[in-house]
Amino acid sequence: MAGGKGERFWPLSTSKHPKQVLSLVGGKPLLALAVDRLKGLIPPSRILIITSAALVKVTAKAVPSLPVENIIGEPTGRDTAAVCALASAIVKARDPNGLFCILTADHIIKEVPAFLRILRDSFALAASADVLITIGMRPTFPSTGFGYIDAGKGIKAPGETKFLKANRFVEKPDRKRAQKYLDAGNFYWNSGMFVWSVESIRKALASYRPQLLEMADRMQKVVDTRRFTAALASEYSKLEKISVDYAIMEKADNIVMAKATFTWDDIGSWTALENHFKKDSAGNVIIGTSEVLESKNNIVMSNNRLTALLGVSDLVVVQAENVTLVCHRDKVQEVKKMVQHLAKYDQYKSVL
Repeated sequence: MAGGKGERFWPLSTSKHPKQVLSLVGGKPLLALAVDRLKGLIPPSRILIITSAALVKVTAKAVPSLPVENIIGEPTGRDTAAVCALASAIVKARDPNGLFCILTADHIIKEVPAFLRILRDSFALAASADVLITIGMRPTFPSTGFGYIDAGKGIKAPGETKFLKANRFVEKPDRKRAQKYLDAGNFYWNSGMFVWSVESIRKALASYRPQLLEMADRMQKVVDTRRFTAALASEYSKLEKISVDYAIMEKADNIVMAKATFTWDDIGSWTALENHFKKDSAGNVIIGTSEVLESKNNIVMSNNRLTALLGVSDLVVVQAENVTLVCHRDKVQEVKKMVQHLAKYDQYKSVL
């Protein structure tokens, strides 16, 4: 899934060049890193990217290893439930008994062999049982930015991965409730990564979102034909906007959670870069060309010009073409609000 706008990474991330095609960490676009991780498990010919129609060209440039026809452009955003339904149609058209995983374009995953082992084990389980598999991350702090999974008893499955029955999905909590989940010990972060068979996800759609199944059935008939783009535009105009969590995962009773054993970061805001770059002796993270004096705990990204900080603390400073962002580190989750504010003015639309 690569259709996000990455507004919390503005001004570097824009509507025409969003976060997933930026080289924020690892020297490659985040999307390219996501594709590279699958080497040895899923060949490029079987990796699909679903993004915005307006981003097909920039996406193809970011991942030249993929066939262009495997980059699908949505005519309008309808959230993740529509993505999952559309993916099921494409996979079923090419392999009626297919299995597939839903992954995200902007996560950083270390210990890649462990990640691939969990995917392999999840595919094996999905091939033998009618289950919807999600990958759960052990929480390290009481985050209010993630949904949570209430994990129950373990289940028998092939391979080394530990699978647990998912009792329920819980949407993003407030701080107090997040702390309770952390203290309880049986709650995991919902990573937004899923594995299932075509048959199992179709059963779930039939039970909880039949409109999406009907769309998938109609789209399946035109996969790999010239009618696909026009049909997609027609179908998407009729769909509601809803996440797969709300549409299916909060309702289904056959959800299994694979317990992650790898390090994971969803790179949700500018402060996430602290996990991937070294700090100086005063706690500053400096990316690009910057000089700091009597300043501490700042994050500075300035690749095209010199940025100088004097006597300031706890700031995020980002230089992009024609734009400079300065905000307190406690406000990084609200950068999206600034983008929405600037969108009201015609003179700023070129930098959004």
